[in-house]
Amino acid sequence: MCEDDHSGDHGIGRRALFVTGAAAALTLGSVSFPSEAADAAHASETRTVRGTLPTGSPDFVYLPVEVPDGVREIKVAYTYERPSMPAGTAGNALDIGIFDQRGTELGGKGFRGWSGGARTEFFIRADDATPGYIPGPVKEGTWHIALGPYTVAPQGLPYEITITLTYGEPGTAVKPVYPPSRAKGRGRAWYRGDCHLHSWYSDGRRTPAEIAALARAAGLDFINSSEHNTHSAHAHWASEAGDDLLIMLGEEVTTRNGHVVALGTDPGTFVDWRYRARDNRFGKYARRIREAGGLVVPAHPHATCVGCNWKFGFGEADAVEVWNGPFGPDDEVSLADWDSMLVASVREGRGDGGGGGGRGWIPAMGSSDAHRDPDPIGTPQTVVLADDLTREAIQEGIRAGRSYVAESKRVSLSFSATGPKGEHAGIGGRLKVDRDDPVTVTLEASGVPRCTVRFVTDQGVLHTSAVLPVSGAGTVEWRTTAQYAAYVRAEVRHEAAVGPLPGAMAGFTNPIFLGRG
Repeated sequence: MCEDDHSGDHGIGRRALFVTGAAAALTLGSVSFPSEAADAAHASETRTVRGTLPTGSPDFVYLPVEVPDGVREIKVAYTYERPSMPAGTAGNALDIGIFDQRGTELGGKGFRGWSGGARTEFFIRADDATPGYIPGPVKEGTWHIALGPYTVAPQGLPYEITITLTYGEPGTAVKPVYPPSRAKGRGRAWYRGDCHLHSWYSDGRRTPAEIAALARAAGLDFINSSEHNTHSAHAHWASEAGDDLLIMLGEEVTTRNGHVVALGTDPGTFVDWRYRARDNRFGKYARRIREAGGLVVPAHPHATCVGCNWKFGFGEADAVEVWNGPFGPDDEVSLADWDSMLVASVREGRGDGGGGGGRGWIPAMGSSDAHRDPDPIGTPQTVVLADDLTREAIQEGIRAGRSYVAESKRVSLSFSATGPKGEHAGIGGRLKVDRDDPVTVTLEASGVPRCTVRFVTDQGVLHTSAVLPVSGAGTVEWRTTAQYAAYVRAEVRHEAAVGPLPGAMAGFTNPIFLGRG
C-alpha cells in the first residue's frame, strides 16, 4: 500500500464551497488521486482530509473525490470529536454516505449507500459492499462523500476522513435476487405483519436470517424491509422468504423533519430523503413511492428524538404508524392526533374509503421498529384482512383500513356493526343505515386478560366495559345510532397504572363508519 497523507483544512469556508442541487447542502474542495497509480496491480493510494463543521452547518456537506480509471475498490473511514456536553446542549453526531460519478442530484441515480452514524468505515467494489451500500463498479469520475451533521456542538465538529483507492481488475458483479411478491397464504384471511424493521443493512444489529426467524416466532405472515435511507438490503432477503412468510421491500425515508416508511416498493427502489418540510419537495417523493408500487406511511409522528417528529402533514399518507414499539406517551399522542384526523374526515365528507393521499380517511398501523436485542419483533403488529398473502393484497387491505393493531400474536380482535335489517360492516367499512336506526357494535377479543374495552367515537370515549376475565376472552356489545356516532372504533387497554389515565394498549381497531355518508 502506498499511503500519502494530503491533509488539509476542509472545513466550511467561503472559497471552498458552493450550493448543490440538494436543499441546504454545500460542497467542499475536491480530493484527487494520481492516475499513474493504476499501473501497479492492486496498489492502494490513501488520502486523509481534516476539517471542522461549525454550528449551523447545512444538512449535507459533500466532499468530492476525483476517482481515476482502473479503481477496483473505494474505502472510506471517518472519525470526529464527540465532547461531553451539559444536559440540554446538543453534542456532535455526523452521518455519512456516498454518491458515485453520476452525481448528487436529488432523486438521481448516483446514490451508492448510506450508513448514517451506524458505521465508521465502508467499502464498495463490483462484487461486494459494506451493508448499507450498493455493490457495483467503481467508475472513473467525481464521487461525493456525503456528510450529514445531524447535530453540532457549540464549539464545532472536527472530523477526519480517510479515503483509500485500490487499483486492479474489478470483481464480477453479482446480479441481485429479490424475494417473491407472494407467499402461499390462506385465501381471504387475517394476516399479521410488522412493516417497520431494521437489520445490519442500516443501524440494526440483526441479520435478515435472524429477523425472519424472529418474525416467524412472533406469528407473522409478512414483514417489510425498511432500512434508513438505503435500499441495499433488498437483494439479501430472497433466501429468508417462504410459503409461510411474505417479505416486502421498502425504505425508512429519514429526513430532518420526520420519517416515512415506504411500504412494499418495487425491488431496488431508492427514495431520496435530503429535504425538509420548508423545501416543499415531499409530495414529489411520496409520488415516487406510489409509482414504485409502495404505500406512504409516516412513522412515529410524535416521537421525541431529533428530526423524528413528523412535520410534512398527512395529505400524502396512505396510512399512519400510530403505534411504534412498546406503547408509550408519544403513541398516546399519535393516537389522539389520528382520532382528530378521523373527525376531520367525517366533517369534510371523506369517511368513505381509506387510503389517505387526499383520497379518504387515513387508516392507522402499528409496527415494532425493532433494531436489536432485546427489541421484540411483532410488538406491535398490524393484522390485515386481505384476499391473499401477496404484496398487492396486503397493501390493498392496509389502504382500505381493514386492519387492527395488536401487541402480540396472542391478541385477536373481531369488530363489527349491525343494523336493524341485518346490515353488516366490519373494520374499515361503512354501515349504511339511517341516522336514527339502532346500531349494535360488537367486539370479540381473546388474549387480553384483565383488560378493558373502550368504544371511541367522534364524540370521544362513549363506552367502557368491565374488566375482561383472566382467560383473556370476552365479548362486548354497545348500542348507538349514526346520529350519535359518526364512527366507532375499539380499544383494548391493560389495567391503568396511575389514577384516571388509561392503561397501555393491548390492541385497537380502525373505525367502522355509521350512516349513509
